[in-house]
Amino acid sequence: MPPFVIEIYSDGSCHTQYKIGAWAAILLIGNSEIILKGEAQNTTHNRMELMAVIKAIEYADKNYKNTPLTIYIDSQYVSRIPERKVKLKSNHYQTNKKIAIQNVDLVKKLIYQIETHSVEFIKVKAHQKFKKDEHVNYNSAADKLARQIVREAVKLLHQ
Repeated sequence: MPPFVIEIYSDGSCHTQYKIGAWAAILLIGNSEIILKGEAQNTTHNRMELMAVIKAIEYADKNYKNTPLTIYIDSQYVSRIPERKVKLKSNHYQTNKKIAIQNVDLVKKLIYQIETHSVEFIKVKAHQKFKKDEHVNYNSAADKLARQIVREAVKLLHQ
């Protein structure tokens, strides 16, 4: 068993009017801090939340295979997928009306990752302020980074 756990703080953001989104993940690996980020067009907030977690797990898997992951996330949608995975799979990722669930491609990918990796999700409150003894609030930092990417992309549209 690896001697450490990788801590992942992730968040996603989306400008709903322009459907421009971004995701960010901060991975704490030993004494290192790795920042992953990305942008997407024609997307949603939930897709960006999913993408942040998926990309973080992919990075960890590629560079630190078989290392346990603790993912801190403020998205109830994403954090509840592990408890919903059996039902989602048994319903073939469809709603009661037999329509594919939203984000089916990413939900399937995340469920596969959850089943093939040692992953623990910890739900945190969104937009929490720094505590006196904290040097960095990583969840807040991921949130700010994702929102900053979206703001910059929207600004480019108006130039």
